Amino acid sequence: MTGRAAKAMRAGNQASAGELLELVRSGRATTRGALQQATGLSRATVGQRLDRLFRAGWLREGAGGPVDSPLGGRPSITLEFDDAHAVVLAADLDTRHARAAVLTLTGEILAERMGVLVIDDGPEAVLGELGRWLAELVQKSGRSAGAVCGIGLAVPGPVDTDSGRVVQPPIMPGWDGYDIRGRLGRAFAEHAGTDAGAPVPVLVDNDANLMAYGEQRTGYPDCSAFALVKVSTGIGAGVVVGGSVYRGIDGGAGDIGHIRVPGGADALCKCGSYGCLAAVASGGAVARRLAEAGVSAASGSDVRALLAAGHPEAVALAREAGRHVGDVLATVVTLLNPGVLMIAGDLAGTHFLTGVRELLYQRALPRSTAHLDVVTARLGERAGLVGAGALVVEHLYAPERVEQRLAALGV
Repeated sequence: MTGRAAKAMRAGNQASAGELLELVRSGRATTRGALQQATGLSRATVGQRLDRLFRAGWLREGAGGPVDSPLGGRPSITLEFDDAHAVVLAADLDTRHARAAVLTLTGEILAERMGVLVIDDGPEAVLGELGRWLAELVQKSGRSAGAVCGIGLAVPGPVDTDSGRVVQPPIMPGWDGYDIRGRLGRAFAEHAGTDAGAPVPVLVDNDANLMAYGEQRTGYPDCSAFALVKVSTGIGAGVVVGGSVYRGIDGGAGDIGHIRVPGGADALCKCGSYGCLAAVASGGAVARRLAEAGVSAASGSDVRALLAAGHPEAVALAREAGRHVGDVLATVVTLLNPGVLMIAGDLAGTHFLTGVRELLYQRALPRSTAHLDVVTARLGERAGLVGAGALVVEHLYAPERVEQRLAALGV
């Protein structure tokens, strides 16, 4: 049972239309009779509140389900969340490229694009171009701009989720404190030809957080403590506990790339400090060492290509980087005791994973790793998109927000 579903059951006659929708979406109660039992509401009250959801287009009737009454009778009509009434937009920004998509409310990708967007060009230019991408993708998907209910954006830096602004991001120069929500909402409205004065909601979160959220929800829904480490140009981690992203006090949770590591005293990090994990073990750090050795590499994506080709020096450096990360992850695993530790990003291959496992199992107590699965990403480069889309849906269809939206629709 979800926390919101439990709240609905405790609320008795106070259960709202939003809480009924949550019970249906979670699968906890999918017939009128089951909703009455779960909430204590009368049949008439359940009918009235469901009617609002039907008029909004958010619920539909499905096939006949089990008989609600112990006395028998005709099978009850099941209730289903109508995922066709709207779409969400999602985008995942990396340092040198981006991916964007149109998704259904259940996470199916309808249209997608990947291309070059350089984070160093600054938020004004990057978000303006991203708004154009999103508008073109909506048209490509065959849906109207009016069907878009929200936009989710993953960025490679710490985010204050209340404001949607990045906070002192080491690899996003010029983005600190910028109004990402406002700029992206206006850019999409401009290119989609919608009302710029009433832009669609935009939610922003750290890329590792959203990758973890997407991977946990789709592949490991029963894992109550899930950790994902993204190793690309930088290094960051996302943690999902009890089905929710753990962000810390102000969005800084999971920023493991700036933990100081032994042997890195001379390595200057983009944050301005020396000895950070990201300065010695990220894709950017490995690319730099390869370049110093005369190998053409400028970023984590270049390293990924070299690893795919079996380049011996890239392989050796990736394994060494994995050992540095595994050393830090021994502490992370001991602290969090996750059931799944997922390695993702440009370096997430056999050689890097071998290095991680070498140090992780050597340094962590056996008790901490006895029930731990160390795996690589299932969704690949789409994980951030899936997580960003899910973030928007869970935000917009939370019970309290459903009530606000229904009132705005006049139903």
